[in-house]
Amino acid sequence: MKLWRSPLAWTFFASVALLLGVGGWLLTDPATSRSDALKTGGLAGGAVVALYALWLNDRRRRVEEGRHDVERRRHELESQRAEQDRERVADERFAKAVELLGHTADQVRVGALHALAGLARSRPEYTQTVLDVLCSYLRRPFSHTRDPEQERELTVRLTAQRLVTDLLPARDAEGPVYDLDLTGARLEYFDLSGKLIGGLLLRYAELHSSTNLSGCRFTGRVYFTAAGTESGRLIGYFRCRGAVFESHAWFSGTAFAEDVDFTDTTFAGETTFKDAKFAKDATFGGVRATGSLDLRRASFAGQTDLRFASLPAAVSLYNTRVRAEKDVRLPEAWDFEELHDGELRIVAKRG
Repeated sequence: MKLWRSPLAWTFFASVALLLGVGGWLLTDPATSRSDALKTGGLAGGAVVALYALWLNDRRRRVEEGRHDVERRRHELESQRAEQDRERVADERFAKAVELLGHTADQVRVGALHALAGLARSRPEYTQTVLDVLCSYLRRPFSHTRDPEQERELTVRLTAQRLVTDLLPARDAEGPVYDLDLTGARLEYFDLSGKLIGGLLLRYAELHSSTNLSGCRFTGRVYFTAAGTESGRLIGYFRCRGAVFESHAWFSGTAFAEDVDFTDTTFAGETTFKDAKFAKDATFGGVRATGSLDLRRASFAGQTDLRFASLPAAVSLYNTRVRAEKDVRLPEAWDFEELHDGELRIVAKRG
């Protein structure tokens, strides 16, 4: 850089010029001493140097800010590139695991299920997708013939059920809520107790051995339409104690082959047991139904406790039947009406 283009040189020349100019001008005044003139000229020249120092400091600050901005953008680009790499690796892991679910070896399928669950834990945004895949696997055709091949497949399916449960948050957890679609699935030892679930579809499902939904909280719609409980390795009990259904709870046409327990459960939305069949004992003690309750054509063949803690204004009881020889307990607002075939029909008391 040439000397005459240097800001420092111009500052030096301006400072000297002010020193000489101001000092010389003041020396023309007889009332001003030489020392005062030189001091005032020095202050004028120093002011120029101070202004240059301020300008230089501001320039350095802007250069430093620019450098930091460049570093920040570079870091953001590196973070984006790293995130894209992680997403690509996660996508590849997901695709590979899904592909291995069709492998003939049961141990490979189990490994694929664990790989999917591990992906959901490390990448929470995959959780609903992984749950959809696990539910899809459980919807595959399956026979309870108990031959060696089916036994191995049952082991895989039990692993899938356990992983579904593990991926669901606890009942009172904060954060995302996940849905389950198990329409037509054949499940055994199905246990979701104490979990937070969005919507649950179990239409036309077969629930073998014990099923446990106790302590669950369902924030979405729940459909058990035409589902059924069956015996498997154990008797097909259905336990749903202390659960909360915040929306629809649809048990229309559900066939309960063994004991059913809904003690202290809350049904806050529309609830129906229309055409449901209870082959053994059924307990609804302490149940709170605050939406609507439909019991039309429901039949109870065992010991039955229908002493609800609270009932909604809208209750449908058309042709709701119980066995005359069984111990049946009703709310105070309901009564029995005898039928000719040894059954009793539940009706509302006339006011």
